[in-house]
Amino acid sequence: MRADRLVATLLFLQTRPRVTVAEVAAELEVSERTARRDLEALATAGVPVYSTRGRGGGWSLVGGARTDLSGLTAEEIRPLFLLAGPAATSPELRTALRKLVRALPAPLRSAAEAAAQANVLDATDWARTAVTTDGPTLAALQRAVVDGTQVRLGYASPGKPASERTVHPLGLASKAGTDYLVAGTADGLRTFRLSRVVSVEPTGDLVVRPEGFDLATAWRSLAGAMEDRMHAATVRALAEPSALPTLERLMGARLRTTGKGADGRHEIEVDGPTPGVVASQLAGLGARVEILEPPEARARLAELAGELARMYGDPVTTPA
Repeated sequence: MRADRLVATLLFLQTRPRVTVAEVAAELEVSERTARRDLEALATAGVPVYSTRGRGGGWSLVGGARTDLSGLTAEEIRPLFLLAGPAATSPELRTALRKLVRALPAPLRSAAEAAAQANVLDATDWARTAVTTDGPTLAALQRAVVDGTQVRLGYASPGKPASERTVHPLGLASKAGTDYLVAGTADGLRTFRLSRVVSVEPTGDLVVRPEGFDLATAWRSLAGAMEDRMHAATVRALAEPSALPTLERLMGARLRTTGKGADGRHEIEVDGPTPGVVASQLAGLGARVEILEPPEARARLAELAGELARMYGDPVTTPA
């Protein structure tokens, strides 16, 4: 890659007071025309390198300027910033990243800055089980985000066959151990759970970023909308004291204890996307939880009880 070659050229310049185009070409195993073009690119990009003509001429760094990034290639810089970016919450780390970006040759700065902003970590809990993401899928989407390339995404929504759609990858987010892609679509910004991605195919077209886009801000807005859906319905119930530890573990922040009845049972409220979903989640606790309202939740629980009784009820015995 040319970016790797430019870094190698810069590092080679640091080893000698002056180098010729022929020496650079021999060191990097490229043509002299390519070596000259790379040296000119470094100068144009703002690297303090200059050339002198005539006998004893060549290329040198102004004042012996140096970079401390000895040996780092473009492929090594990208994962470094991908790793450090989402963790840059302390002022010290943010300052260190800024210094590191400034120390990079100009041709590599934009990629490093993009990589630093390509992830956001959200440590809050949605009471969901973490789902690991396939390495190649994650790597392909990270590259698409950093390179700013649209992808044709194969995606399988719950209960639906996989389908393909072209999206504009804008960043990656992790919440409660589950990875998400934040992408622009024909319908606006959307999130895609990486565990449901079945294929990633770059299209070669450039990503169109919304004006003023900021990944952390966009994620907070999208996560807020998902959070709202998780709290769209509330079910009131009575729970035996022995059921509370299980309820707290299963429901997390969606569970609230509002009081205690005369019979010793706790009055609780549980949020969820629909009353039926909450009823299904509470069904496993059996008689230890009694749903009070809404009626849809009680009806769903009665429906589930009937299904289970028909499937697992005592078999009819025939007299001998």
